[in-house]
Amino acid sequence: MEIRPTTDKDLDVFVDTVHAAFGRFPETPVEGGGLWWSALEMDRCLLALTADGRPVGTAATHAFELTLPGEALVPAPGVTAVGVLPSHRRQGVLSAMMRHQLAGLRADGEFLSVLLASEAPIYGRFGYGPATYTARLTVPRHKAALAVPRARGVVHTSATGSVEVLRRAECGEILEEVYDRYRRAQPGALSRPHRWWALRAGQPPISPAPRHVAVHRDAYGVPDGYASYSVESGTLTVDETITTDDAVFTALARFALGHDLVSQVVFQHVPPDHPLRWQFADLRAGEVSGTMDWLWVRLLDIPRALTARAWSTDGELVLDIDDPFLGEHDRYLLTVRDGKADCVPTDRKPDLSLDISDLGSVYLGGTAPSTLVRAGHIRAHRPGAAALADALFRAERSPHCLHWF
Repeated sequence: MEIRPTTDKDLDVFVDTVHAAFGRFPETPVEGGGLWWSALEMDRCLLALTADGRPVGTAATHAFELTLPGEALVPAPGVTAVGVLPSHRRQGVLSAMMRHQLAGLRADGEFLSVLLASEAPIYGRFGYGPATYTARLTVPRHKAALAVPRARGVVHTSATGSVEVLRRAECGEILEEVYDRYRRAQPGALSRPHRWWALRAGQPPISPAPRHVAVHRDAYGVPDGYASYSVESGTLTVDETITTDDAVFTALARFALGHDLVSQVVFQHVPPDHPLRWQFADLRAGEVSGTMDWLWVRLLDIPRALTARAWSTDGELVLDIDDPFLGEHDRYLLTVRDGKADCVPTDRKPDLSLDISDLGSVYLGGTAPSTLVRAGHIRAHRPGAAALADALFRAERSPHCLHWF
């Protein structure tokens, strides 16, 4: 078997192969773009070929930026379009592609990669761990009343801002600008390169699917948030709500919940710990469902990755890290002072022993190390080690990712 990078001439073969791997056919091009594969960069794609040159597997990466705790922006190849023809599964094709891809990313100087897992059991064995989570919140209109904030001094955003309803075609630049400001401040968020917006490659509100957009503007008229939504069969579905300001989120939620002629409002991609549920007069008004993992993280250079993010407290931990897929086993001393880390190889006794996928899960602060200790995945070698790890890895803002790729 041969694994080789692709060129622009391979686009049709690549697209046909990845669709066949999932038992599908490529969509028919429509006016206005919207084909998800139009955002592929062919110099970042791989084809697996049999000895006689038949394509049987695909893999690719997008060039993204990931926001880390502390608002550091780092390169994050987004792994996508991974597939193997049903006739060639369980023959080592996927493992060979993943090993080839990881080696290439390391050679390019990358220190982490990310993906969205089509099936959860697959990518853990390649060193990826779930690092952000998302949920769906469904609210019946008759239970949609929001409570008056009890904290003194809280100002209703409706008194200092406004909401304007625009058609998707009218506000492309606004969406791009607001999303970019949001993702730079939100740990776990990925960039949406301009070419994605220009090609309409992705899910709403990027795609050409018809959507209305509620744009929130501050007291000076500057857009500082938006909610993309559609109404069908009595249900208003919000694709995504983009803002880093909780008061703006509340204003956009209030707008959606007050829409006429709908029986329920569904908020997609709400962070599991978002305060919206607590803002209803009836605590049980919002039904949480569809809670699932979203962004998975894989570290390729542990010292570089651990020193790239900010830290919430001081302390020292010795991490004994096993990477069975790449056949590596290393031990590092992580020292954090004043929010910055130093990470060096060490022979000291470990405080925690963990798999590289576990390190990916805790890296952004969305999974507590103690949870994985209790699950039997991480081993704590001394009392207090898990609690210290929780305090170190915790982020000021829970990581969350909305971008689909």
